[in-house]
Amino acid sequence: MSKCVSISVTMATNLSIDPELLEEALRIGGFSTKKDTVNQALKEFVERRKQQEIMELFGKFPCDEDYDYKQGRK
Repeated sequence: MSKCVSISVTMATNLSIDPELLEEALRIGGFSTKKDTVNQALKEFVERRKQQEIMELFGKFPCDEDYDYKQGRK
């Protein structure tokens, strides 16, 4: 049986972040640390960009006129 091992690598980074924006994000997100706030913001940013990429594909593929979505519900 194989085991999945997850390794997390952290990197110390110095950033100049708008303090008012960070405080607002802390308050709205209910986070206890600036680190948690920034990490969540980055995750949400990446997820949103991936969603935008998928949405840009809508209408770019040919439609299968023979596909019956109701057939799959039976």
